[in-house]
Amino acid sequence: MSLRVVVVDDSGFFRRRIVEILNADIGIEVVGTAANGQEAIEVVKRLNPDVVTMDIEMPVMDGITAVRRIMAESPRPILMFSTLTTEGAKATLDALDAGAMDFLPKRFSEMAKDEDSAKILLRRRVRALGRTRLTRLAAAAPLDRPVLSGAASQAVPARAAAPRLSPSATPLSSLRAVLIGTSTGGPVALQEALKGLPKSFPLPIILVQHMPASFTPAFAERLNNLCQIDVKEAVSGDVLKPGSALLAPGGVQLILEGGAQPRVRIEESPPGTIYKPSVDITFRSAAAALRSQVLAVVLTGMGADGREGARELKSNGAHIWAQDAASCVVFGMPAAVIDAGLADQILPLKEVGPALVKGFC
Repeated sequence: MSLRVVVVDDSGFFRRRIVEILNADIGIEVVGTAANGQEAIEVVKRLNPDVVTMDIEMPVMDGITAVRRIMAESPRPILMFSTLTTEGAKATLDALDAGAMDFLPKRFSEMAKDEDSAKILLRRRVRALGRTRLTRLAAAAPLDRPVLSGAASQAVPARAAAPRLSPSATPLSSLRAVLIGTSTGGPVALQEALKGLPKSFPLPIILVQHMPASFTPAFAERLNNLCQIDVKEAVSGDVLKPGSALLAPGGVQLILEGGAQPRVRIEESPPGTIYKPSVDITFRSAAAALRSQVLAVVLTGMGADGREGARELKSNGAHIWAQDAASCVVFGMPAAVIDAGLADQILPLKEVGPALVKGFC
């Protein structure tokens, strides 16, 4: 059965373009369109699609309001289209808080290196969201939104529930940094994981989120406003400090450097690098700089970025945690780490923050 999609945008040209691209995939069928948020709510109720693509700025009702209504009345995966501007970043983060699962740039030239690659990326993102399933909203769900989990979670409940796989020998008390890597679903996941950490949290934290360069300043600011710990976008030379988190800037790579006072270096990506920033690159640099004195946490995300870096960290005796299938938006990155036998603990998202507090405070 084809994945059923509704496309929402006030531009008739853009709607037709997205419909054409998605319908070119034999596994996807666009079953309806809407020109504003109010129409979107009605079309979604009537057609019950598997996935919705949503513009942000529209007449009658904007995309953020529409997302909030859809997720309250008939929740399902929603992919936002955003402009890569400061205002576009803030609006997209608002949409993710409202319940949207993922986002892509509205300009195809900003989505991928060429138009064909952009089309492939769009179809892949829609298919990935279409494979997710909505679970019952828990009483204390993050940001009062439904939780999405990978369909694979239904096939491997024993793996997802395992409390511990291959424990690392280095005690938590001797660690010098926490690293967190994530992608699809990461902005909301990071808010949930970090919001409960006290200002006195004794370790520095490095955050690597797949995100465009124009989005990371706004995201760092948002996290800083929501969290008790200090959060900022990293710049070269930043020293790792207890109770502070550094967010890897978009479009480049964050490298950890060791020594008495570990610090970060920001550099351009090697040729052919897919993810900018890359969890693997940061994790590998931590393996060289801090050896076993690291806890690396892999949260929700598409693909396998972080697995090879986690492998190097693990070989040095570092601790690895992974988010469980049931609480992931996309169970890709954590699944890659778990399937490789690298995870010391597999945790629901809601337990990541409390586990950090328990382990280090």
